[in-house]
Formats: sequence, structure tokens, C-alpha cells
Amino acid sequence: MAVVTMKNTDDGNLLALLLESGAYVDNPCNGKGLCGKCKVRIISGDVSEITEAEKKFLTESEVEEGIRLSCLTEVRGEVSVELLQKERKHKVLTKGYVPEFDADEGLSGLGIAIDIGTTTVVTSLIDRENGRELANASMINAQKHFGLDVLTRITYEYEHPETGVKELQEAIVKSIDGMIEEVCAEAGKDSGEVREIVVAANCTMLHMLLGVDARALGRAPYKPEFTDARTVTAKEIGIRKAPEALLYCLPSVSAYIGADIVAGAYVCELQKKRGNVLFIDIGTNGEIVLAADGRILCCSCAAGPALEGMNISSGMRAAEGAVEDVKITEDGVKLITIGGEEPAGICGSGILAAVKELLRTGIVKKTGAFVKKEQLKEGDFRYPMIQVDGEGKRAFILCEEPRLLVTQGDVRQVQLAKGAILSGFTALLNKAGIQMEDLDEVMIAGQFGAHLPAESMAGTGILPDEVKDKLVYVGNSSKTGAYMALMSKKARSEMEALAARMEYMELAETENYERIFTNCMIFPKF
Repeated sequence: MAVVTMKNTDDGNLLALLLESGAYVDNPCNGKGLCGKCKVRIISGDVSEITEAEKKFLTESEVEEGIRLSCLTEVRGEVSVELLQKERKHKVLTKGYVPEFDADEGLSGLGIAIDIGTTTVVTSLIDRENGRELANASMINAQKHFGLDVLTRITYEYEHPETGVKELQEAIVKSIDGMIEEVCAEAGKDSGEVREIVVAANCTMLHMLLGVDARALGRAPYKPEFTDARTVTAKEIGIRKAPEALLYCLPSVSAYIGADIVAGAYVCELQKKRGNVLFIDIGTNGEIVLAADGRILCCSCAAGPALEGMNISSGMRAAEGAVEDVKITEDGVKLITIGGEEPAGICGSGILAAVKELLRTGIVKKTGAFVKKEQLKEGDFRYPMIQVDGEGKRAFILCEEPRLLVTQGDVRQVQLAKGAILSGFTALLNKAGIQMEDLDEVMIAGQFGAHLPAESMAGTGILPDEVKDKLVYVGNSSKTGAYMALMSKKARSEMEALAARMEYMELAETENYERIFTNCMIFPKF
């Protein structure tokens, strides 16, 4: 692992200093001391005393080895630290279903279609004359240094009122510049030939891209500064690689139903569908759109970061070495990792698969509680798989080396996510006056959904068993929508009309929502 030496004349936060130096340190909670992921080893130097808050995330042996949470460590003078993490190659979804549509005639030059997600950014270089994709690039959203979720990034703007908006804009603009350069180099093209850039993103990401204060999105009544489509020159927001290009941002519906969902609904042709069709994009937020009897209803539910591998004790993003599938057998635990690498942690699809298996084998009950180890016979194959610590807390041993656990807290995080998504699903159906069995199709979009088998979704109850055979995976529909808008003014205007037609439903104001949510928290029984 890399060693970094820094000299600080004043007292300073270690995490901030490391990020400023360009070092890679995973910090999902943006330095709030809540996730325990930013561990480093202090080799030498004068640092603050370890706190009780840190000890909650560190084992005794880690404390003895000098391992600290960098976000809770203050530096005085020169310090040398060993980084315990490395930036891994991530698995990013770049493709998706493209419906038939009529492209505009007479287009020339190059175009760029971009999907900006909270976690990942995907960019495609398009030959506008024939609509062919010449190259694509993807990366983790550089705003991760300001927090992994939109609310943490909005909080950063609150905490840094003078500089926050500009810093967040510069982070994403720099990423876009880098990807434009990458795709043009790959295709052997000059970035000066780029005529237009089209962006689909959630509402917060659009605010941050355009340099618009996003703080109103983090407090009631959660009113965006804008939801309409926006057109600016690339130069206006600081894009240097294609400064003369026009940049068009697709429209949003509300603070939590953004242009990415409008794009997805359009790609899935919800505005044309007969019957009852549900569209779901699962991520940190679960956005759900229901087309029923000519109405298009939508809602957003706070699924939390568990389904993207965060807020999980051994969690990580979907990168090489992440456990993405789990089978519990009488012969032991079988793991499948991304890239076939040695296990390094567990990503969203992996934690969901693990919980499904824990439910199937009876290690976890439908209430979400672990079975008591003493209730199992010592000869039971499940007995050695359950760990009980000195405080009586139970956990499932996913892997011995490295030691990866699924804790009771992890199960609860999945349970909260499941409750949020299913309750949104149920509330929309109730609003439309239809039953589960009335659904003709359930379309799954996005990074997370694409890597999630139906048996895991139904097995944990994120989606009801009645729709298991009605699932259709559509891939990165956000980027596809951006591509269609790049190639067709008609598609662009139809997306704007669709956004105006979509009826947003606030779940918290839904009648009996608390009861719906509580019922949706219960896991299915095998």
C-alpha cells in the first residue's frame, strides 16, 4: 500500500489533507465519522488522541497497529500515513435498450450524450450524421469527495456557502472535460468538432452542473430552482474541451424525480403504453413511475445507500473484488466476485443476494432478526456460520479471509431499503386503484437493477413475487434518453411534454403511508 507524507503548519484534518493531496481515501459519509471507511495507518507524526467515536469502528488489533479514521484525526506538523485502500476498477453500466425513433435530417459533426448519476458518470461520443456511437467512457462521479449521496453534497454547500457551489460544479465539469478528451482520443477525433452536448441527470446533479445553488433541495418544501429544460454554451459552465458546443439539459419533474427518470420513462415509451406498466430506477433513491389508464404517476423513496454497498459493515462499490452473488450450502458459503478477484467487500447486489440466502436458510427470520445460535444444534451446517460477539450481537460469517461479516445492522439497512421501495410501489398502485396482479410489465433501469436477478429482488421482497415473471431490464435508460434527445428535436420536445404530464406524489403525505411502510418492511417467508 502507498505511503503519503505531508507537512502541515497549522492543525488540520487528516482526511481533508489527504484528499487535497490527491490521495484516494474512501469516505462515503463525507468525513462525518459515520461510516468507518476512511481508515489509514499512522506511521509517524504528531496526531490527535484516538476518540471513542473512532473506537466504535476499529478492532483492538487495529488500534494497536496505529490504524485511525482519517476524518476524525487531527494532524500537527509532519505526518506519514499508509493508505489502506486502492482505487479499483468499477463496473459501470453504459448500454441500454434503444427504441425505434426518427433522427433529425441534416445533422453533422459530433455530439456527446451524458448520464450524470450520483455515483457514476457515463459519456458517449456520437457521430450525428449517422447516429453511431464512436466511443464511450465512464467513471465514478468526482463529487464523491464531497459525499456519496445528494443530501451530503447539499450539506457541503450549506457548510461552505462561499465556495461549495463552485467546488461541486468544478468537480463534475473537470470530469466531463476528461471524458470528452478520452472518447475523442479513442475515436481519433478533434473535440472541437463537438457541436452539442445533451445531459440527463437527477435534479440535484443538474443544479450542481450548472452552478445553481442546490441548498433548497435539502430542506422543506424541497423546491428546485428550476425543473425546465436548460440550454447554455459549454463555455459558460467551464467546459474547455468543446467550448463552442451547446449544452442541453433535459427537464425534471420535481426535486426527486429528475431528468434521468424523465429520460427513462420516455425510452420505455410509458407515454404510449396501453395497460399498466411500472418503471423503477433503483439507487440511493428509488424512483418509480406508473403508467395506468392514461395517467403517469411517479414518486421517489429514500432507499439509502445500502443497495449500492454503502452503510454496510463490509460494503464497497461495485468494483473488482466485490462480492456480487452469494449461495449458502451445507458445504459452506459460495461467493462470486466482480472480475473473479479475491473478495474485498460486498456490493449492493451481493448484500441483497446474501440477505435472500439468509432468509431462505432460516438464519434470518422474516422480521429481519437473526436466529439465536443456541437454538441450532451444533451439527447444523448453519451453526458455525453465525458469529456471536462479547455483547451477544449476532452476525453471519460471509468470508473468513479477509473476514467479511453480514451484521444485524446490515440486514436492517437492507430491510429499510426494501420497505422504502416496496411502499412506494404499493402507494402508487393504491393511488391508481389497481392491484399487483393488474400490472402487465415492470421495467427495471439503472446500474443497480441491471446486475440484480429477479430471484434476489423477489426473495427479499423488494418487489413482490407476483411480478417476478414480468420484469424487463432496460439498462442505462438515462443515457439512452440523452442520446435520443441529441439526435432528435422531436424526442426532445416530447420529453419536455412528458415531464409536464407526470404527476408527482409525495409519499409522506399519502394516507396511511406509515402503516404501508411498516407492512412493507416484513421480509417474505420461504
